[in-house]
Amino acid sequence: MQLSDIEEETKQIIDVAAASTGVLSLVAWLPPIASLLTIIWLGLRIYESKTVQGLLGKTNSDGK
Repeated sequence: MQLSDIEEETKQIIDVAAASTGVLSLVAWLPPIASLLTIIWLGLRIYESKTVQGLLGKTNSDGK
């Protein structure tokens, strides 16, 4: 059996199922990735804050 032997409607149904599976697997990965990136971003923002830099005894080159 070859792909050319399958009816066009059947191919479209399989295409929709394959695309849906791809999207659903992506959606399942999105929340953990977004959470990790959020944690990294907020950690960097906290580290560069004036309060933390002051506690570490560091100042910016522009004196702020």
